[in-house]
Amino acid sequence: MVWRRTLTTLAVASSMGLLACAGLPQRSPDGGPAPLQPEAASGYTPKPGWAYPRFAVAAAHPLAVQAGQQMLQAGGTAIDAAVAVQMVLSLVEPQSSGIGGGAFLLYADGVQVQAYDGRETAPAGVHERWFLRPDGQPLGFHDAAVGGRAVGVPGMVRMLELAHREHGRLPWGALLQPAIALAEQGFAIGPRLHQLLGQDRFLAQDPVARAYFYDPQGLPWPVGHVLRNPELAVVLRAVAQHGAQALHEGAIAQAIVAKVQSHAHNPGTLSLADLAAYQPRKRQALCSNYTAQTRSYWLCGFPPPSAGGIAVGQILGILQHTAAATMPLQNGAPSAQWLHHYHEAARLAWADRALYVADPDFVPAPASHWASLLEPSYLAERARLIGPQPMKTAPAGQPASTSTARYAPMPEQAEYGTSHISIADAEGHTLAMTSSIEDQFGARQMVSTNHQRLGGFLLNNQLTDFSFTPTDINGQPIANRIEPGKRPRSSMAPTLVLDAQSGQVLASAGSPGGALIIHYTAKALHGMLQWGLSPQQAIDLPNFGTLGGPLLLETGRFDTSTLQELQTHGSPFKSTPMTSGLHILHRGQSNGQPVWQGGADPRREGIVLGN
Repeated sequence: MVWRRTLTTLAVASSMGLLACAGLPQRSPDGGPAPLQPEAASGYTPKPGWAYPRFAVAAAHPLAVQAGQQMLQAGGTAIDAAVAVQMVLSLVEPQSSGIGGGAFLLYADGVQVQAYDGRETAPAGVHERWFLRPDGQPLGFHDAAVGGRAVGVPGMVRMLELAHREHGRLPWGALLQPAIALAEQGFAIGPRLHQLLGQDRFLAQDPVARAYFYDPQGLPWPVGHVLRNPELAVVLRAVAQHGAQALHEGAIAQAIVAKVQSHAHNPGTLSLADLAAYQPRKRQALCSNYTAQTRSYWLCGFPPPSAGGIAVGQILGILQHTAAATMPLQNGAPSAQWLHHYHEAARLAWADRALYVADPDFVPAPASHWASLLEPSYLAERARLIGPQPMKTAPAGQPASTSTARYAPMPEQAEYGTSHISIADAEGHTLAMTSSIEDQFGARQMVSTNHQRLGGFLLNNQLTDFSFTPTDINGQPIANRIEPGKRPRSSMAPTLVLDAQSGQVLASAGSPGGALIIHYTAKALHGMLQWGLSPQQAIDLPNFGTLGGPLLLETGRFDTSTLQELQTHGSPFKSTPMTSGLHILHRGQSNGQPVWQGGADPRREGIVLGN
């Protein structure tokens, strides 16, 4: 069939055409180590930006984008395209997301914005000391992540099935055919996957993953090697025929449980009952008013258990109440003064994130509703804490009617992974979906139902997004502590921007990047809405952010004068590679006609296609 030949040809061409260069760990200006990044840098390939009049798909790999485009050309909806895109990503971008993980999806159908929660849940067998050593100290990150201990109940496929049932048009089984064909025929390994395989210290310890990703000498397959995954093809065929039930019950579920529970050194408790019981959640999107250049918008983000929607909304909302709101770019990049204001606003958002945000089925919202953290009066109050000098400590706020916090702040800890998809269909229905298996290659556990067949799929390590320490030193509980059935806090930030007057969707945005997702997304939104940049220009801006401490700056992207001014000002900062993977669609004009402008991150291999 035509689409099979097209996908196979594009697999080789796109993989061979990418620029690769090693992203080595770098020291910061103060001499300390740079913070760990979710996935290593693998080069910088300039992207042209795109424009399509009818529909568009932006995602992390050309083959996945091609699959989504084909569904839209066949008359499918944005949801149909998202299913096809994600199933292909499970094959071609296994380090970031897949059917063994979870996702958050925002969908605008012209009437409302709906939030579909496919976040993983903690198995029934966990307890609050799950990530503590016998001496009470927290495990090291990879001591917890590698193996079965951190595997949460996968939720992405059941969530997509629900969204498709409500908004899909094409048959479910047809949406999986591009991924099945590619799994059978193979795809050419690109520089990014090859480099990440070579850098990973844990993946080859799993015999199934080693046989699939590495040659007989234990070296990662070279760039251009055609990698086939017949086992994944079998699994996807079962899901195509029987839906998510095929993953959550029966032979595939049994293989998942066996993989988790039989790990030699770090087993988990995930059970058949956990898998069978999993249900996605429909939540109310978290939308806040935002004004830029005299135009009023609704910023719609994902609610808890994601911290992304709140933090992005808080940062941009706080900046509106400071001088930074009207500061222009300086030589094509944010100025030192603007970066100071951004850093302070972000630190305030981080303090609220650490104290309040967790699974809403377990933890009440401050002032009884999460929107209290985004109210204009609250953000104005927070903005008044920002002065000309850096705050010594950024305190958490207290929205009106909130009693003294019953929880302790969660200490900052490593957070990884993910992939982002933005899609607009021919009817104007638009989605933003961020999916993840958490760390690079997740738990490094590859599931196969038949070891005579090569390949399979990787499991997540999402439970490491819970606080490893359940209480502070005074015994006060941390909101994001691990509990049976609970969904871990996330920083995934799929975002839709709507015109406040008409309700029309104007943009879809999001990124991978662990906790730095929040900053990558906020940067791009500010760039488009306040600085008037195109999606590609906003993505191309230097990256910056914070994890609650010093300001992080993308290595080599800020001029000496900016760094010197920050140093003189007393703003602590570190330079580090910051491998975002932003994908954005934005309504614009071309030759006087409305179009979807698209942008893809030059730091990764994504593209935008449409019609």
